Amino acid sequence: MTMFSENRRQALHMAMAAFALLLRALTWWQAAACAAAAFLFNLLVLPRIARAALYRPGDAARGYPLGILFYPLSVLMLIVAFPTRPDIAAAAWGIMAFGDGAATLVGTRVKSPRLAWNADKSVAGSLAFVAAGAVAGAGLAWWTRPAVSPLPPMLFTLAAPAVAAIAAAGVESIRVRLDDNISVPIAAAIVLGGLALVDAPSWAGFRAALPAALAWATLVNLPIAALGWWAGTVTVPGAVVGAAIGIAVFVGAGPQGWTLLFVSFFAASVSTRLGLKRKSVLGIAEARGGRRGPGNAVANTGLGAFAALLAALSPHREGALLAMTAALVAGSSDTVASEIGKAWGRRTYLLPRLTRARPGTSGGVSLEGTGAGIVAAFALAALALALGLIKGSGLWIVTAAATAGSFAESWLGATLEASGTLDNDMLNFITTALSAAAAVALAWMVAR
Repeated sequence: MTMFSENRRQALHMAMAAFALLLRALTWWQAAACAAAAFLFNLLVLPRIARAALYRPGDAARGYPLGILFYPLSVLMLIVAFPTRPDIAAAAWGIMAFGDGAATLVGTRVKSPRLAWNADKSVAGSLAFVAAGAVAGAGLAWWTRPAVSPLPPMLFTLAAPAVAAIAAAGVESIRVRLDDNISVPIAAAIVLGGLALVDAPSWAGFRAALPAALAWATLVNLPIAALGWWAGTVTVPGAVVGAAIGIAVFVGAGPQGWTLLFVSFFAASVSTRLGLKRKSVLGIAEARGGRRGPGNAVANTGLGAFAALLAALSPHREGALLAMTAALVAGSSDTVASEIGKAWGRRTYLLPRLTRARPGTSGGVSLEGTGAGIVAAFALAALALALGLIKGSGLWIVTAAATAGSFAESWLGATLEASGTLDNDMLNFITTALSAAAAVALAWMVAR
């Protein structure tokens, strides 16, 4: 009987990306049908013919290797999400297959320092992920480029997969149990889809204004980051990452976008410190005395910073600013809801069954916390409206999207965080992403 081999599994993982070459010739629905057929094959046939060779120790304990199901499902998701852009689907597929595979193979063989935020991952493995993912993504994007009309810029084809590989490597390095076959392609798809919106006129205008904007952004953000560290609201790494995010928002969305970012962060920080005595007694106070680290900064504001840059780099400024606003408002209002609920919530319930739970339980909601979150979302949306970041209808759109994202986060927290599948930072990122997507979708429906 053939025993399990990580080398063999990763080789198969990477080899399957060869099917991405077919995206150049197939229609999107034909490609989707193939991905669905691959899912059924992996579900019904593959475990029967290669069980021992596929099952990792964790898979054997679970009873099924979920990775072989998530892989074709992610490919199907990419194809359906980008029906007219097979180059994006192929690039994200290549990053998932070769980046993740190379990270495992190199990380288990090359001795190098471990990552500070995840000792299970190494610097060599993450660098291998970026290198292999960037090359494979660019190669597959170039191969499928002729199937896209009009042809994407060659700069996008060659450079965008490298940026997406860096983002996906960062996601892959996070210490969560969420399968990489889900998180990696989603991260790559978000970056590739966003960069696909960039056009030459917007880039030319951005490049001309960049030196002055960057100078002002640096002048504003470095002292604020230092002050945040001195005041005890962020750690040193958190201050560094926060400054980088602040600079990106200032450059992309101007002083108005930065003002919303600052007020959102301030509201979340203040709410963390409210009722701190009760939280400490109950053992549910934030770690490090409420100081925000780099993971928290990226989870709550990273997507907003990316949307801010797209507002300057693409002709879709209005939609990008709406997405940025929804993401920032969601990240802050969700924190307000959670912290107020822990401090003063009388009864805590778990979604979706509304069973009673202790305050501070992952995914728990309370009437007091929910009300505070909605008020915070409305107030921050009103600020964005006053700053000119969104239009009149954006007030209720952002409030509704942020609230919906917060409820989704509570449901996921109650079901997946307790099991270790997701951690709080990943949940916060999902909240901001869902809220941004919901806001854009609602705006599109209103405009029709």
